[in-house]
Formats: sequence, structure tokens, C-alpha cells
Amino acid sequence: MPSDPVGGDSLAQARDPGDGAPSSPASGLLAELAPRLDRCAVLLDIDGTLLDMAATPREVFVPPGLAETLRGLLHQAAGALALVSGRSLNDIDLIFAPDVFPAVGGHGAEMRLAGAAETVAVTAPPLDRELKRRLAAIARLSPGILLEDKGYSLALHYRLAPHAEAEIFRQVDAVRAELPNLPVEILPGKFVCEIKPSGFNKATGVMQLMQQQPFKGRRPFFIGDDVTDESVFAIMPDFGGLAFSVGRQAMGVAHQFATPEEVRRWLAGLLAAAGAGTNAAHSG
Repeated sequence: MPSDPVGGDSLAQARDPGDGAPSSPASGLLAELAPRLDRCAVLLDIDGTLLDMAATPREVFVPPGLAETLRGLLHQAAGALALVSGRSLNDIDLIFAPDVFPAVGGHGAEMRLAGAAETVAVTAPPLDRELKRRLAAIARLSPGILLEDKGYSLALHYRLAPHAEAEIFRQVDAVRAELPNLPVEILPGKFVCEIKPSGFNKATGVMQLMQQQPFKGRRPFFIGDDVTDESVFAIMPDFGGLAFSVGRQAMGVAHQFATPEEVRRWLAGLLAAAGAGTNAAHSG
């Protein structure tokens, strides 16, 4: 573990320089993290955290400046930045193209340690084909239900058909009951019902990531917004790390951001502060 840890009482007591008045939690955390970014691991959810939600998964886009911020943080953290998402690595790469970032994809089903590295697959079986076929049929409930096959999981998006929510989950439960020998779990999210095999999640993916260089031995901080991110929030204390939620209060988080835009501004501020510290150290 780092000899000069980020966190603890120093975070709660962080103050803005100058007048001695207490800072806001976000600015106080930024001031504490920026000088130690080269000893941190930056872990970021994508949808609803970095990117604004859209009507369909394919309509999300990377706002101007975000890719530059992520590249800068990746450099300042000496490679220890990773996107942590329910999306597949291939989908993540399409969204952020031409940039390719380290990532944990598929709710922990796959992992890549560096942008140019080969995918390191976590032990995760693909979703049973018969189960996929039965679940896919649920999309016929309404034209607004969008089916997304992620390989390791299958998602039913109903943002365009919110009236179908209760019936979607009822029918998913019925399919599970018909196939009791298949170990699967249901992941409820923001206007989505996702079904995947049991035995892995974002937290197991992050735990494996934190055993690898350059993440090993660093103090992580994770920003996420949805129910599926709570498993990662829960393990941050195991690494002496910090958790941040977006748009909703969650147990054990150090700070709650209101919107993805606020997250993007905070990350840009973190990069600016870290860069200023590096320049000052070099000039000194």
C-alpha cells in the first residue's frame, strides 16, 4: 500500500488554501487526491457517470474535452486508469474511438490492462443460448423495448417503454423459474433489466484488476451511478479507497455528484491540479 495514503481524517478535514474556511467535499477531495494521483487508481463507470444517459445505448456520445481529460489522467496516474462498465470492451472502444483505454467490461466478464494490450478474459461463461432465446422473446412486449446481446449477458432496455417495466421483470422471473438449473442473476438498472450468469460482477473484475500492474498496491477511487456499481462501492474500503456516487445517494460513498457533467468538471479540475503540481515539482 502507498506510504502516504489518500483518505482518512485528512479528507474530512481538507480545507481550501487561503482563508482557512472548510472546502466543499468535492474540492477538498480533489485537493487531497491531485498531489497523489501517481499513487492512485482511477476507476470510472461510463453510462450515467462519464456520459449522459440517452434514449438508447447507441445514442450516447463522448462530450468535447472528456477524452482529453481521460488521456491526461491516464498519464498522470502512470497508466492506472480504467473504465468499469457493463458494456463489452468492443462496445467501449466504439464509443471512445479512436482512444482505447484500460477497462473492465461486461460487468467483470473481461478485462484489459492497457489500451494496446490484448483482452485478458476473466473466467466468465457466456449466457446459455436457450436462456437467451427465451429472454429475447420478452422484447416483443412493446416496440419500445430494445434488446442488447452482450455475449456474457442480455439486456432489455425499456427507456422508450417505461410502462412495460413490471411485466418485463415478471416474465424474466418466469423464464428463470422454468430453467432453475441455470445459475443466473438479474441486474436491475436505469430503465434496463439485465440478465447474466452468476459468479462475477463489477466488484470481482475490479478485485482482479487491482492485483495487476500498474494498479497493484495503489489506492483506488471509483465513480459510479447505478445499482450495479454498488458492489464496487462496497469493496473500496478493502483497498483503502474511495467511492463516489452520481445522481443518487449510496451507502459508504465519500461524495455524491449530481450529474455526469459535474463529474466531468471535477475530473478536469483534478487533472489541472495534478498537472500544476507536476509542473511545480519539475520547475523546483
